[in-house]
Amino acid sequence: MAKWGQGDPRWIVEEREDGTNVNNWHWTERDATVWSKGKLRELLVGLAVENEAGRCEISTVKESGAKHKGLIEIPSLSEENEVDDTEVNVSKKKGDGDTLKDLMKTTGTVKVREALGEYLKALKTEFTTGMILPTKAVATQELTVQRKLTGNTLQVQASPVALGVRIPTVALHLTELFDTTVEQLYSIFTVKDLVQKFSKSPAILETERGGKFQMFDGNITGEYVELLTNRKITMKWRCRNWPEEHYATVALNFVPAPGQTELQLDCKGVPVCKEENTKFCWQKQHFEEIKGLLQLTTQNA
Repeated sequence: MAKWGQGDPRWIVEEREDGTNVNNWHWTERDATVWSKGKLRELLVGLAVENEAGRCEISTVKESGAKHKGLIEIPSLSEENEVDDTEVNVSKKKGDGDTLKDLMKTTGTVKVREALGEYLKALKTEFTTGMILPTKAVATQELTVQRKLTGNTLQVQASPVALGVRIPTVALHLTELFDTTVEQLYSIFTVKDLVQKFSKSPAILETERGGKFQMFDGNITGEYVELLTNRKITMKWRCRNWPEEHYATVALNFVPAPGQTELQLDCKGVPVCKEENTKFCWQKQHFEEIKGLLQLTTQNA
């Protein structure tokens, strides 16, 4: 099997909380149907073969089930098999010339297989762009070369430079109403003692631009990008079990409402495989716990 970030780009290696990932392997999936239809039309429509008997040209690509005067059927196309072994069936409507059918079964089949080879190549490169995941350390490195001429000696110094690679991500938008003032809700996200109360765990907060934070026993870490008092908090934010060095961008907007505060959360850059876990983290571990803290504070007031 391929390792993280190597081989088949659909494979991911990482830890999961749900326990369903046997031996730390699972798939990240993406529907290739629409892309495949367009790509096959691009490669096959206009494909022509001819000899002294005449000329055959593919004018359209349709899904199985439609009626045609002539039909090329590919019952099983897989990237795991050699293209030359791909079965290509050519049939014709009764009454059409057998000579042209033979032409399509010979020369035509060769050209169709060539086009299918291009399709499979594009499936692994063009379609999967952005789906390859990074390694847990540094995905790839390249050498930067510094040259220094001393007398007649040329000194070459090489140093590794980390190169990032993209992973498939999604954006989340959540809104929640809290029975408190904007000032109080903003404090719950920025005052260490209040963060420790709703998270029920130690926290480290450097509440200034560029300051670091750590919550839930280090399971949540990040950096403050923007702090607009009682209005907005923007953070680089990540869970411990995300791909190393990958951060989402989280924006918390505090909107006053009559007797309440609406919290608008926009989270961009969440790994696709972590979408549900991230929703759970915000809705259950943040929002519900903060409401519990506010209720307790009201009762003790």
